[in-house]
Amino acid sequence: MKFSIGLDFGTNSVRCLIVRTDGEGEVSSAVVNYPSGDQGILLSSSDHHLARQSPADYLDSLTKATVDAIATAKESYPGFDPADVIGIGIDTTGSSPLPVDEKNQALSSYSKWKDNLAAQCWLWKDHTSYEEAARITEIASKERPQYVAKCGNTYSSEWWWSKIWHCLKVAPEVFDAAYSWVEIADWIPSQLAGVKDPKEIKRGVCAAGHKAFYAEEWGGLPDKEFLSMLDPKIADLRDRLYSKAYDASEVAGTLSEEWAERLGLPAGIPLAMGEFDVHYGAIGCGVEEGTLVKVIGTSTCDCAVVKASGDVPDVPGICGIVRGSILPGYFGVEAGQSAVGDLFKWWVEGVCKGNDSTHVELTEEAAKLAPGQSGLLALDWNNGNRTVLVDQRLTGLILGQTLHTSRAEIYRALIEATAFGARMILERISEYGIPVNRIVCAGGIAEKNSMLMQIYADITGREMLVSASSQSCALGAAIAAAVVAGEEKGGHADFDSAQKAMTGLKPDRYQPDPERHAQYNRLFALYKKVHDNFGGVEAVDLAPVMKELLDIKEGK
Repeated sequence: MKFSIGLDFGTNSVRCLIVRTDGEGEVSSAVVNYPSGDQGILLSSSDHHLARQSPADYLDSLTKATVDAIATAKESYPGFDPADVIGIGIDTTGSSPLPVDEKNQALSSYSKWKDNLAAQCWLWKDHTSYEEAARITEIASKERPQYVAKCGNTYSSEWWWSKIWHCLKVAPEVFDAAYSWVEIADWIPSQLAGVKDPKEIKRGVCAAGHKAFYAEEWGGLPDKEFLSMLDPKIADLRDRLYSKAYDASEVAGTLSEEWAERLGLPAGIPLAMGEFDVHYGAIGCGVEEGTLVKVIGTSTCDCAVVKASGDVPDVPGICGIVRGSILPGYFGVEAGQSAVGDLFKWWVEGVCKGNDSTHVELTEEAAKLAPGQSGLLALDWNNGNRTVLVDQRLTGLILGQTLHTSRAEIYRALIEATAFGARMILERISEYGIPVNRIVCAGGIAEKNSMLMQIYADITGREMLVSASSQSCALGAAIAAAVVAGEEKGGHADFDSAQKAMTGLKPDRYQPDPERHAQYNRLFALYKKVHDNFGGVEAVDLAPVMKELLDIKEGK
């Protein structure tokens, strides 16, 4: 038996998953919450857009999670030996860049910067740079339209350049102290490999292509003339970043002696290239051309692949089309929604002051409601809109409330809002010829909430499948580790053979109900009106919407 490890760095915790590379199952796992801030997130009471994380939390938590997963495997899995672990893969949130010094150490690891929020990792959900993102979109649209064409024609405040530029503006002392900046998807493998020079870090094309305007067709990162239009200091930074980014067929490095001793693993085993969580999650779900993978968690990310031998059109409003960003030999296509699990958590735990049992209670009550019965319609923009509007300054809305509206009715309306947003994405990518023949969902919500999955099927009119693994992102990272280890070491020759051996689907299949789908089509037409009006797409007459919701509620 040979094993590989997937390390999954989420918004609130890190998970270590140990799997058999022959596809005979998952051996053990461990989850460790980040200790700092509010559920691992460093916040500011003066700015709700701010979300940072401590880089030290990543290293400490990965150590504990790996040691715990190995200990569990030794106790409960006959035949497990850490010496038979042949590789490690890492997935993370993104874009989540952090400033580092010339030794590749996080600035926040020094006492001078440890309490400075700008010196921490700028978490994916940090939207403080919305003005910079808008300005980048404006400049690129005029001067380098090819840059924004590959990321849906709108640059986001969730992404690399806007965050770094904002740091320069609001915390110039941090920007000046930083020798370089690194995505955590690249930084964590570099730490495990013992890389001491930021220029020596092997950067992944996943983060570079989707978030940093990287493309080989224009020489890698944006040219210095363009970056100077943002600020000359941004242009100077380019020389301290990287010139080449790599897909998941490459090795990011090998496990250093120091980290091998710390984790209890063999030194020298290969480290797979870091990718974003949902990109490796797509691999863990068995993605292939024609499959749309939806990883439903705090946010939702949608991923698809198209063979690189053909042409892929630019799709307005998505998060990018990048060669090799998911599977080598394919274009990776990314879209998503900024708040899904976060939205439900806000309502149940934040507003209703509930807990896990409240989620269950409201789910049971909401499941008894028919489509349109509540008379409610909501927008899922409480954390902005990632796709297709790409506007982090949009906010949520619940329309149609009366003095009789219940908590469960609002809960269901919020779930329906995320499903309507999912349908908007599906229709956009299908409109531009990206094939979607099946939809595979993953994440705790997809596994645990059958009501939500049925609503998604009924609203989209598509069958919803569920990944066999409850840890698809970590599994995808472990698959990448098995591939870079190679067949001769007990891994796999390529991603196709690895996916066939190591992935699968649960028996659950959520089929759309024709009657509910027809009712939801009426609601979706109203959703699109509200979406397009408040989203700035088209000014439409919203006066009839409330009464049409009442008509649907009353069965007219």
